Amino acid sequence: MAGHGVRVIGGEWRGRRLRVPGSARPTLDRAREAIFSALAGAIEGANVLDLYAGSGAFGIEALSRGAARAVFVDVDRVAIDTIRQNLEIVGATDRADVRLGAVDAYVRRTPGGPPFDLVFIDAPYATPAETLASVLGHLDDPAWLGPLATVVIERSARSEIPELPATWTVRWSRTYGDTLVTLASGPDV
Repeated sequence: MAGHGVRVIGGEWRGRRLRVPGSARPTLDRAREAIFSALAGAIEGANVLDLYAGSGAFGIEALSRGAARAVFVDVDRVAIDTIRQNLEIVGATDRADVRLGAVDAYVRRTPGGPPFDLVFIDAPYATPAETLASVLGHLDDPAWLGPLATVVIERSARSEIPELPATWTVRWSRTYGDTLVTLASGPDV
C-alpha cells in the first residue's frame, strides 16, 4: 500500500508530500537536493525520462523545477498507480506519460517523441550491473538522448557499477549513506 514519506524539495510544488509504494526505496532528501543542485542548468524546459520510477519523485521534482515533460516507466503496477496519484496531487497529469513495463524492454524500442535531455535511473539495488549496462547501451542513441543529455544513475554504494557507454563521461559521483549517485553525459557535452 502506498504511504506518505517523500516530499518535493524545490520548485513550484516545494513541500508537497508524495506517496511511496511499499516496494520502493526512497532516495534521501539530501541526495536528491545534491542531485538537483548539480543539475540546476539542465532542468528548465527539459524532456525527462524516469526509469524504475517507483514513486515518480525524480521526474516530479524535475517537473516542479521547470521541466517541460516527463515519462515514467516501472514494471510494478502499484508503483504506476502511485505515480499517477502523485501526478494528480501536484496537478501535472497533462505534462506526464506513465508507462507500465520492464525498463529493459522499454528502451529496446524506438522512442515515440523527442530525445530526452535528462534521464533518471534508480533501479532496485538487486538489479545486476549487466542489466543496467544494457539499458545504458540502448540509451546511447540520438533517438533516445539529446546532444546535451545528462543521465543520473543511483546504485547501492556496495553494488558493482554498470559499465557506461565508451563515449560517456562521468561528471559527478557522490555517496550518501548506502547510495552512490553518478551523473554522466554523452559525447557532445
